[in-house]
Amino acid sequence: MVAPWGRAAGRGFGRRGGRGFPRGASALAAGLLCTALAAYSCWTRLPPLPWASPAPRRPVGVLLWWEPFAGRDSGARRPPDCWLRFNISGCRLLTDRAAYAEAQAVLFHHRDLVKGPPDWPPPWGVQARRTEELELRVLDDEAAAAAEALAISGLRPPGQRWVWMNFESPSHSPGLRSLAGNLFNWTLSYRADSDVFVPYGYLYPRTHPSDQPPGLGPPLARKRGLVSWVVSNWDERQARVRYYHQLSQHVAVDVFGRSGPGRPVPDAGLLHTVSRYKFYLAFENSQHLDYITEKFWRNALLAGTVPVVLGPDRANYERFVPRGAFIHVDDFPSASSLAAYLLFLDRNPAVYRRYFNWRRSYAVHITSFWDEPWCRACQAVQTARDRPKSIRNLARWFER
Repeated sequence: MVAPWGRAAGRGFGRRGGRGFPRGASALAAGLLCTALAAYSCWTRLPPLPWASPAPRRPVGVLLWWEPFAGRDSGARRPPDCWLRFNISGCRLLTDRAAYAEAQAVLFHHRDLVKGPPDWPPPWGVQARRTEELELRVLDDEAAAAAEALAISGLRPPGQRWVWMNFESPSHSPGLRSLAGNLFNWTLSYRADSDVFVPYGYLYPRTHPSDQPPGLGPPLARKRGLVSWVVSNWDERQARVRYYHQLSQHVAVDVFGRSGPGRPVPDAGLLHTVSRYKFYLAFENSQHLDYITEKFWRNALLAGTVPVVLGPDRANYERFVPRGAFIHVDDFPSASSLAAYLLFLDRNPAVYRRYFNWRRSYAVHITSFWDEPWCRACQAVQTARDRPKSIRNLARWFER
């Protein structure tokens, strides 16, 4: 997908030359201009808006093999109503494995898939084994485990799709290489090149005054601090922690979270807390293609603060948002230069407010986990053709 919001900037924590400021305030304003044609090219890769009423769809059953992160022994929860939540009709969401044969698609959450002993659906069309033979064993040899999984997966109800679902980055997705080739038919993830693309959030054209956040920029009188950061997993080896140490030498950063130097998030809540700051460090735990999480969409854009991002390169962000809606660490040759620019914006409110110009035209949609991916999988099956497909090498695709 092209970058519809403007020309991409460079990559790397620093760039040679310059004084550490972007190429001028005029570039900031110009970067916010998005023509209707360019916006269309961007949104054709994003999910349809959840409130856009589609044409009637054929009924589709989607089985969730495990409740994500809930453990294999957890009880099944009540499935969402895709029509009431997202205006997606014709979905029959299943949690009872006894309905396996009725499902047109089965969702396998990666973290639960690789945690514990193999737990695959039984081979379809083969006489049921005795109960004790159905107990899947832990295989020490990953190659043998993959071979068994492949043998099982080759026998499934006609036309049924197995969907690999994952919203963690490759750095935090163990066991990818132990999965057999051609095991899954589709991928469902935040990656734009997934078979079912479900980002953590996205912008959509503002159509109603109640669309969030409000069209006007946040009142500066409510801002009580300069820079905040909420982090739940502190790891000194991560690029985001290393950059924080550099940045905090030049500008004060208030850190909230359960680890590291963070203090507890106040009772008022995360969004209320960070909304009182001018800038938010939307630093991802690892840097990978399209890995732009709720730290950016919810904690910054929706909360009403300017995101300072560390993640994929600027061009990647500009596939989804205007270039003038965020500040990238790559725009500066050093953390000290970034700090100087933040202090400059603090002293120049008119320039600072330009970072909210995008709100005049767009609102923010935040993905609802895990209901929305489930319903999106149903929607994808409804609109897909019957052409067979399988993922030959999942690890090679996801880790690139």
